[in-house]
Amino acid sequence: MHFGTFLYTMFKGQLVGTDEFSNRYYRGTGKPLQGRERRWVVFKGKAEASTIPSEWHAWLHHTAEAPLTEDAALARPWQKEHEPNQTGTVTAHFPRGYDLRGGHRAPATGDYEPWKPE
Repeated sequence: MHFGTFLYTMFKGQLVGTDEFSNRYYRGTGKPLQGRERRWVVFKGKAEASTIPSEWHAWLHHTAEAPLTEDAALARPWQKEHEPNQTGTVTAHFPRGYDLRGGHRAPATGDYEPWKPE
């Protein structure tokens, strides 16, 4: 966190809640900015926007007036658990044929004919 954000949070921030990643969400107690209250997040660890769950994303972007309740945050049977973006990590998705997965994939089948310049 930047020093300015730290000071603003200490003097003008009111803690609203915390998510499962230990990110803390604040609202401003000062003058609204363009008619809206100020809302921000203080990340636990590295600032990575993909670690914000959807229920808090809606509150941060003024889609919802209040943070969604615990009941709303519970996953439906068809939903996967929220996880941050894995790009650039060891657990990132590498499709078949990708260099880091050996670089080999099955040859194309069907009516595929590569274009060859004459």
